[in-house]
Amino acid sequence: MMLYLSFTDSNGVLSLGNFSKFLQISALKPLFNAVKCAFFSTLICLLLGYPLAYLMAKLPVKYRTTACLLVIIPMWMNFLLRTYAWVSILSRQGILNSFLVQLGLAPTDLLYTQAAVILGMVYNFLPFMVLPIYTVLEQNQQCFIDAALDLGANRRQVFLYVILPLSKPGIISGITMVFIPAISTFEITALLGGNKSNLIGNMIEQQFTVVGDWHYGSTISLILMIFILISLLFDKEENQNA
Repeated sequence: MMLYLSFTDSNGVLSLGNFSKFLQISALKPLFNAVKCAFFSTLICLLLGYPLAYLMAKLPVKYRTTACLLVIIPMWMNFLLRTYAWVSILSRQGILNSFLVQLGLAPTDLLYTQAAVILGMVYNFLPFMVLPIYTVLEQNQQCFIDAALDLGANRRQVFLYVILPLSKPGIISGITMVFIPAISTFEITALLGGNKSNLIGNMIEQQFTVVGDWHYGSTISLILMIFILISLLFDKEENQNA
C-alpha cells in the first residue's frame, strides 16, 4: 500500500511528483536534521555505552545479572513517560534550573532545543548500545588476552589490538540498533524539541495526521525505509567480515 501511494497522486494516477517534491531543499532539511541528530546520538551512546559495557563484562559473574537489570529496568517504563520525565527535568522550573538557581546562576532554556532532543535520544536508546557490546565482551575468550600479555603487550595494546577488534560485531549491532530508531523517532522531537526541531519522523507524522496527504507521507516513509535498509545491509556485511 505504501509503494502504491508513493508512486501515485491523489487521483490514483502514476506519478513521480511526490519524489520531486521531496527533493526540494525545504523537504530535505528535516532529513538532514534527522541524520545529524541520529549521528550525534549514536556517537554519544557509543562513547558512553562501550565503557559501561566493558565494566559490566569485567564484573564478577554473580554481579553481572544485577548490572544488566539496572540497564534494562528503566526500559520497562513506558517510552512516553520516560520522555515526559525529561520535560519536567529540563523545563524552566525544572530540577536542573532549580539547581542552577541555588548555585547563583540564571535559569537557562534547556527545553525545546536540539540538545534536549539528542539528550532524550541518548537516554532512551543507550541500552540498545550497551547490551550488544556487553554480550560480545562477555564472550571474549580469556586465552587471547593471556596470549597477548605473555607476548609482551601492555594493557593498552591488549585493549586496542585484542579486545576492541573482538568487540567489533557488538559495536556494529549497537550502532545499528541506536541509529535506526533515532533517525525515525518523532515522539522525542515533539516533546523535547517543540516546534523548533522538525525531523523526518515528525514530517511523516504530520503528513498522515495533520495534512492528510498519505501519498506524500508514504513517499517520505519509503525514502526513510531505504536509509534503514542500507543500515541493516551495512550491519550484516560488517558482521560477516568480523
